[in-house]
Amino acid sequence: MELKCVLELLLSAKKLERDKGLAALQQKLDQQQPNSELAEIEVPLMSVLHNQQSTWEAKHGALMGAKVLTGLDRASDDFLQEIKGCCLQLLNDKEARVRLAAGELLGALCRRQGCEVYLLCREDIFNGVKPNLARAPLGDTMLDEQTRVDHLVEKLASGTSPPGSSVAEHIFHDTAGWNHLETWMRCLQSVIEGCGSQFLPFIDQELLDLIFQTLTHTNRFVRETGFYVCSSLVSCSTSLEDGVENMELSDGHVTNTILQHGDQLAHHLALGLADNWSQVRLAASTATRHFLLNLPTESARQRFYPTLLPRLCLNRYYVAEGVRIYSQETWRQVTGSRGKELVEQHIDHVVEFYIQQSDADNHAVREAACACIAELGSKIDKDAVRSHVQRLLEALLVCFKDDSWPVRDAACVACGNFVRCFPEESRQSMPDLYPLFFENLQDNIPSVRQGAAAALANVVRAYGDEASEFLMTKISEGIKGLENQPASSERYSGLDKGPATYGVVKQLRDNDMELHSNQQMYSCGSLAPKMGRGREGGCMDHKFRRPPEPWELCDGCIDLLTELSTIQSLASHVASFLPMVAGAGHRQDYPQHVALLETICNQLPTLARNLGKRHFKPHLELFFDIIFEALSSDSALTSTAASQCLDSLSNFLGPNILRGRIEQHNPAYLSKMVPHHPGRLF
Repeated sequence: MELKCVLELLLSAKKLERDKGLAALQQKLDQQQPNSELAEIEVPLMSVLHNQQSTWEAKHGALMGAKVLTGLDRASDDFLQEIKGCCLQLLNDKEARVRLAAGELLGALCRRQGCEVYLLCREDIFNGVKPNLARAPLGDTMLDEQTRVDHLVEKLASGTSPPGSSVAEHIFHDTAGWNHLETWMRCLQSVIEGCGSQFLPFIDQELLDLIFQTLTHTNRFVRETGFYVCSSLVSCSTSLEDGVENMELSDGHVTNTILQHGDQLAHHLALGLADNWSQVRLAASTATRHFLLNLPTESARQRFYPTLLPRLCLNRYYVAEGVRIYSQETWRQVTGSRGKELVEQHIDHVVEFYIQQSDADNHAVREAACACIAELGSKIDKDAVRSHVQRLLEALLVCFKDDSWPVRDAACVACGNFVRCFPEESRQSMPDLYPLFFENLQDNIPSVRQGAAAALANVVRAYGDEASEFLMTKISEGIKGLENQPASSERYSGLDKGPATYGVVKQLRDNDMELHSNQQMYSCGSLAPKMGRGREGGCMDHKFRRPPEPWELCDGCIDLLTELSTIQSLASHVASFLPMVAGAGHRQDYPQHVALLETICNQLPTLARNLGKRHFKPHLELFFDIIFEALSSDSALTSTAASQCLDSLSNFLGPNILRGRIEQHNPAYLSKMVPHHPGRLF
């Protein structure tokens, strides 16, 4: 391709053509063009950058082309010198993409010429960042700005705004504008990455103070960018074995510059790892991984484990998938096979942080804290955790009364684990725990009922006959209580028919003023509303939940029977409840009966495997009518559950045995099975 065509594409107004031009330029330069032709590229690019009338697209393309040229050893010194001045000038361009490209080019120059480029532009970068950090995040300044915005809105509404003024532009600037702060920070990041390990001697307190201000900024995008800058900064550090060229001499000893300021860095990284915004947490997680992995020795890491380890550990369960997966990989890279040992070694700091996070405003954080507390009970050495059990249980009891059902569910499962692992230490909490377990067993959310069933099974494993007799009585009452289920009850009476928001079921919006006053506060764009944690009463006292219905308690009791069937000593006792379960399945005069049929069909194969053929087969015929009723249901979930139930029972008992038992019970059912099981023996 001719050079003229390459430049036309590179300076085009269309991004696709600029990308093609950049690729063509790279290909042409790879062909070892003579210096005379290289000058034919440098001159037009500099002409575009110097011309104030050039479009931003042309500037953007010229900067990308100049970045490619900067990577060549054959680029002229005059071009490199001239391009520095252009970069500093274009860092104040009104187009953000031009500013970003200028910052990247400055980083390429640092890669080519070293830290002298940083020294040249250091004051410009600092002066670009500092003025935009002056706004008070919360205070009189913000109130003054809001007053000014309200005044401008009044002028706009009355038509008395000044001639030629744009009220909308003023409002946007006053409420959302941080000028060029983010792009200046990105420029600093590019410069640091360009300098690499040579940047270490230039890490001083003034630079750190500047970066730390962005890490605590009120704007989440600024904080996010600040942590990525911090990530590049700590990546400059290398191991001691790599030599002394990346170290400073302090009192005659070789010292890692990052290690010198490690306590300050660890403090701010810890704040980012606990930030309310997932994007900021991810950026802080990136910086933390680089910080720990680039420390010279394992003993150097130990110094920062009390601050960073608990936060890394909790983020392995964070609800945002990116943060969760990244933190899990960081944990593997940092701790290797010593994760359990390190948690036990720093158990006091871990427990303190978990308890603190169980009281966080963000419901996703509280949920993760409950999951981590459960992990302490099941995976960590009992002697290491034993002295903290009471405090951890107290924290879980508060979460057990949360507005958010995922938090209640996580707290319930965690309490079950703790009771099983620490039965004696937990015994004094059982009077408080039993009512909460039973509330969750009849919760409106099916997965919460299942979690309560698993937790109560752990209670039986901890206390044996004492707990099993009590629970069997409750199960009997719960299943028999289906008799009180109203035949015409509305399925979701008093609740919004739309999906729940942030795990909280919504009440219907009508003209009742109570539904529009003193209601939930939501944080714009955050992971969750500012949910209360329900300290004022029991689980069912919260305004976001409707009272349970008898069928839900019956459903939870069936889940509990399935969990108890895993305990061999209770097999015969659990089997004695199968006729009651079948009787509950025959009650079909209420709208939610299909949900109960689905639960029975889902749990029946598990009950059969856990109880064994000797205990299960005498009761098999009791469920045929229920299964085939579910198979014909209009509910796809219920019908599918019945079909899978038949498949599982066929594998467990044998297809011929099941076919014979069905034919003996009702031959008409065989014809119903054929469409659902083509090619089967039955």
